Amino acid sequence: MKKQPKQYSDDDGRVICDMDVAGMPWHDRHARSEKRALKLSAGGQTYQMSPAESRSYTFSAVLAGLAIVAVFGVTWAALILFMTKVWFR
Repeated sequence: MKKQPKQYSDDDGRVICDMDVAGMPWHDRHARSEKRALKLSAGGQTYQMSPAESRSYTFSAVLAGLAIVAVFGVTWAALILFMTKVWFR
């Protein structure tokens, strides 16, 4: 059963602002189907990573995250030391 839109007493059905803007992805359905056809006709080949490459990328991403956490941790520790040893004296 389809849900009926809520009816408001002051709604007279006029369109205040047309949201169908040229240049948006949903504006031209024909362009979207052409883009999909071009993608399929361009060979349709996708690159599949090997397990070793996947592990390498995952390890690098985790290492980058840990480096960021280390920088924030050192900064936080330096702030705490500064506040306890210099500022609050």
